[in-house]
Amino acid sequence: MASSTVTSAQPERPPRPNLAFRRLRGKRSPAEFAAAVRRAAREIGERVSCDARYVGRVEAGEIRCPNYAYERVFLHMFPGRTLTDLGFAPRSSVRGRQGRSTSESRGAGEPYETYDTHDPHDLYETHDNNEESDVLRRAFMTSGATVAAASLGPLGLAFDAAAAGRPARRAGTGEAGALEEAVRRIRLLDDRHGADGLYRRAAAPLRTAYALLDAGASRQATADRLYTGAGELAISVGWLAHDSGRFDDARSHYAEALATARMNGDAGLEAHAFCNMAFLARDAGRPREAVRAAQAAQRAARPLGSARLMSLLALREAGGWAGLADRVGCEQALVRAQTFFERGPSDADPEWMSFYGEAELEGLEAQCWSTLGDWPRATRHARRAGDLQDPHFTRNLALYSAELADDLARGGRPDEAAGAGMRCLDLLGEVQSSRIHTMLAGTARVLLPHRRASGVSTFLDRHGALPRPA
Repeated sequence: MASSTVTSAQPERPPRPNLAFRRLRGKRSPAEFAAAVRRAAREIGERVSCDARYVGRVEAGEIRCPNYAYERVFLHMFPGRTLTDLGFAPRSSVRGRQGRSTSESRGAGEPYETYDTHDPHDLYETHDNNEESDVLRRAFMTSGATVAAASLGPLGLAFDAAAAGRPARRAGTGEAGALEEAVRRIRLLDDRHGADGLYRRAAAPLRTAYALLDAGASRQATADRLYTGAGELAISVGWLAHDSGRFDDARSHYAEALATARMNGDAGLEAHAFCNMAFLARDAGRPREAVRAAQAAQRAARPLGSARLMSLLALREAGGWAGLADRVGCEQALVRAQTFFERGPSDADPEWMSFYGEAELEGLEAQCWSTLGDWPRATRHARRAGDLQDPHFTRNLALYSAELADDLARGGRPDEAAGAGMRCLDLLGEVQSSRIHTMLAGTARVLLPHRRASGVSTFLDRHGALPRPA
């Protein structure tokens, strides 16, 4: 009887690419289109964590029908069209697919996992799937919609209290997807609010990630996703430590990510780890280490085929040369960064680079000229960074305003510096970043002798009333 049950099961059809959706993307890269989706969501009061990977899954046909939040966003972006016009299947045709029992969808002796239709971006709908009841799966997926709504509320990604006494089963695609989604959520919250309120809460999902690695995976492809996900999460947690001034913690997390990358032969993860290590070394006053780490990142990234990644890594190297007061080395690296950037985005660009556009290019160049003491150039690039920045990245808007204020103050323009500083203060109700607070404190010290200049006194008084970051 068992065999007849297995043989009567209907095999899953391979996903059919969504060519209509691909045509709508046009010449935009997946990352650029994902940014457009997020902007459209904000226009109608929705919140979606769309990224390049999600766009790729839609175009590959893996997501046959979006959840209701995405449906509203897509119909807002393309007025007059229906879901069918966008290449999706009718909702009625995909309802209930997850409700089938394991015996109906997969034979007991089948050596491979069946196709996983769960959409990790779906924060509004639930799916009845017994495979997702495992404690490590719940460790990542608890409170998904609550996290998005509460912003800096508890992440809800810690171990279940009952986990300690239970042996974990081998991880599958569900756990890998949940781990990847945890990384996205942390990045999204950091983009909007900064690191200070997130760092300590992000330690629990990182422990869970390495517990998943220790439990093992049922397939090599899943194991590779788990290693990459754990490494990316270690980098994200390291960045939260970095941005909140915990440099020793950040260094440890970045080193953990680098070790994970090398154990799994993951060049993309290795390049990302070295990229952040270069950034940290620059901020920690070790410019020569910053140069060497950035050069190591470029060696790892060169075969990956992403010009935008090479551009960012050249900027990391430029920051190191500026710290060494090597103007020639800095300028050469800046030229390389601009040359790579002008080649444009591509499908090879890593998902984590969604923040890197023309605004970030200008902002990082501003930091180089500031380090070299060229205040007019630094001011020009910092101002352009602020003008170009997507408002989705609130933390970066505050960062560029703080950079501009400092460059103007040190360049002898105290009234304009006070104005830029006030714009940054306006954003600090949403952003918690020790790095930005430290920059503003330095600007305030420079402006103290100019208290009588227009607007300076108001800025200093308001800055002095700020609560000190913990």
